[in-house]
Amino acid sequence: MEISHLPEILALEPKYRAKQIQQALFIDLVASWQAATILPQKLRTTLQANCPIDIKAEIVVAKDKKTIKALLTLADEKLVETVLMKHQAGRNTVCISCMVGCPMRCAFCATGEMGLVRNLSADEMIEQILFFARYLKPQGARINSVVFMGMGEPFLNYDNVIQAIRLIQSPNGLNVGARHISVSTCGILNGIKKLAQEKLPINLAISLHAPTDEVRQQLMPIAKTYPIKKLLTEVDYYITQTNRKVMFEYLMIKGVNDSVKHAQALAALMKNRLCVVNLIQYNPTNKFIPSPYKQMNYFKSILEKEGVNTTMRYKFGQDIKGACGQLATKKN
Repeated sequence: MEISHLPEILALEPKYRAKQIQQALFIDLVASWQAATILPQKLRTTLQANCPIDIKAEIVVAKDKKTIKALLTLADEKLVETVLMKHQAGRNTVCISCMVGCPMRCAFCATGEMGLVRNLSADEMIEQILFFARYLKPQGARINSVVFMGMGEPFLNYDNVIQAIRLIQSPNGLNVGARHISVSTCGILNGIKKLAQEKLPINLAISLHAPTDEVRQQLMPIAKTYPIKKLLTEVDYYITQTNRKVMFEYLMIKGVNDSVKHAQALAALMKNRLCVVNLIQYNPTNKFIPSPYKQMNYFKSILEKEGVNTTMRYKFGQDIKGACGQLATKKN
């Protein structure tokens, strides 16, 4: 899908055509320009040839029907995965990818084992959301929120990610409220600083996963470049500039980062910060063992006793390898 070509194609068309195309693409959710009958046939043919909007994908549905994973084939035959999560009260979240693969090589992540194949364009990120928007339309449902927590490190593809976000939240685009858009980073400091200056009221999530540099370096190679102290300094700058709460994601791995000592150290880091800690049970990628829920609850209680706002993430899509850290473009 190459919707960024639209302005060039429409350069000689009446100005109202842009509004018609926005309606067809983002509201009517047409899967082919030929279905956009409000447009003249000649323009539809031109659009189909120069700006195709068909999406090639395979889907797999989790047993609980709450998670649907899609494997998209891009124009160059590269593959990328994206996930739809259905919440209570009819809310639908799409977890999108910003890269084919990922260069960060986190020890707990299947995507990292792929290495970086290439960055995705903004169009290819929008494509993932449109696929699920079309999927939900016959059910009378829509996309309510978007998280950049799929394959890849968003701040290493910063410009394309920001371009995609602006279209996602635009009333002329997907019209998802900025406060319902979240970006997760493993801790690219210049990306955090740049986002603080964007004046975009989106949500920032930090993949922390350890309260000490020693443990974090075992899990995340990026920690050798950016120690926790430097990371938190940049996060504090972001909070000062935006006055927005930051989420710290903490993957719980048995015997690695889930002890009382780790909980106390994490509480000390988080105390008096405008933040929330989100505890996530490790999703198996054949390297570690997940922390038992009993240990997670105890860990949570220690944080809360110290006044740290703490949540536990519901497990989506583990049976279809669609959960956090499991995306790896493997056909099911």
